[in-house]
Amino acid sequence: MTGISRTSADLDPRRRRILFRAWHRGIREMDLILGQFAEAELAALSEAELDELEAIMGEEDNDLVRWITGEKPPPERYATELFFRIAAYRPDFDPVRHETK
Repeated sequence: MTGISRTSADLDPRRRRILFRAWHRGIREMDLILGQFAEAELAALSEAELDELEAIMGEEDNDLVRWITGEKPPPERYATELFFRIAAYRPDFDPVRHETK
């Protein structure tokens, strides 16, 4: 998966903005991680979790990659269940596969 596959028609304006921002990060790795996480989880997140997700998404992509991959530990303010759910999420980095007969 390399792009948005979820419609935002059923989302409130705040969730639509978050979904858009998650897919338009600046570096492709973070597009894939945050974009696919948002597609899968966004509709079910509480208001407090949305606040936290927006704060996480406000960080620099290079820092986020280091924290999510475990290269560096996240700051204490992000050592939360939501952050670790994002870090544990494994997006589809595989190229499109064609079935062989």
